Amino acid sequence: MTDMSSAPGQPWLTIIGIGEDGPAGLGDEAKRLIAAASVVFGGARHHALMASLIQSECLTWEGPFERSIAAVTARRGSPVVVLASGDPFLYGVGATLSRRVDAVEMRTIPAPSSFSLAASRLGWPLQEVATVSLHGRPIDLIRPHLHHGRRIIALTSDQNAPKQLATLLAVNGFGQSRLLVLEALGGEHEHVRTCQADMFDLEDIDPLNVCAIDVIAGDGARVLGFAPGLDDALFEHDGQITKREIRALTLSTLAPRHGELLWDIGGGSGSIGIEWMLCDPSLRAIAIEQSSERAQRIARNAAAFGVPTLAVVEGVAPQALQSLPEPDAIFVGGGGSEDGVVEAAIAALKSGGRLVANAVTLEMDAKLLALHAALGGALTRIDISRAGAIGAMTGWRPAMPVTQWHWLKH
Repeated sequence: MTDMSSAPGQPWLTIIGIGEDGPAGLGDEAKRLIAAASVVFGGARHHALMASLIQSECLTWEGPFERSIAAVTARRGSPVVVLASGDPFLYGVGATLSRRVDAVEMRTIPAPSSFSLAASRLGWPLQEVATVSLHGRPIDLIRPHLHHGRRIIALTSDQNAPKQLATLLAVNGFGQSRLLVLEALGGEHEHVRTCQADMFDLEDIDPLNVCAIDVIAGDGARVLGFAPGLDDALFEHDGQITKREIRALTLSTLAPRHGELLWDIGGGSGSIGIEWMLCDPSLRAIAIEQSSERAQRIARNAAAFGVPTLAVVEGVAPQALQSLPEPDAIFVGGGGSEDGVVEAAIAALKSGGRLVANAVTLEMDAKLLALHAALGGALTRIDISRAGAIGAMTGWRPAMPVTQWHWLKH
């Protein structure tokens, strides 16, 4: 939400991206604005780099960060400069400030981002590279990008991240990948080192580093395919899992759209919520699971699939659904036949939202038939058979049939 405590119009806030080369990398306009500012916000490192230009008060970011943002907006109308690393609107402070300050009130002078600098040093066309920020974020976010032949540039948090990445690569079958550590890019101490992930031996790494990965998948590497319906064997589960073919059809029916939130009621292994989130980084999911053991398993699976932000609510539906954020889509799997669960889901769903419920028991099947008769929607019967041994020969072994109800809330 934009802060409108005073009339917008004239730019009073300047966000200036800087590099490790300090003032030498700035144009005359950026230098003039820093010198003319009534206050300069930034990190301690930013202030040190720009010390020769700053002629006013320096305020260092403090926690919680929202307090510093409030301090910036409190000076609306005075010339304020915010120093940022590289491009302020690429995983930077510019994105945060833009939620409180209207675009007409600010000007931005970006510097090359760490991604741009890394790509230029490596000769990697940036549009062909997966770029991931692991700065202050779980390292597991790299996992969906691990495909043979893929090139990845990852912004890291500290000197420990390169070794952590190397370990993750080696453990998941990508140990032959080439890992490049680009340190202090743009500064006098810039340095690029490389090693094979499973032979990582780099020491004394600069905390300001970017990691690039030339991915090589070995035999049995944990590659997460792009299509829904990932192999069941990739998931840790106790048998309580929506099988891959049913999962693929369920995800298709749920039809994820940008920025949406899914409730997965009866999460089991978390497979539906996980694959929902893998469709797009903007998607969110909440898995509701009554078993403590399964809830912990869902969290482990979410991390292993590179979607560690999947939320897990341990509790019994429908009571556990209270106070959860309003969903755009709901999947009802395990526990849907319990009294009030589907009814509570229907009540909670946004207008225009989609509800998909799967039944494998006669009790849930009867409930879905009744709901279809009362509310409409679509019913689908899904029968899957797999080839299996019958003595010395091969025959079809049918899996339990699934009844799927799909309903759109008007």
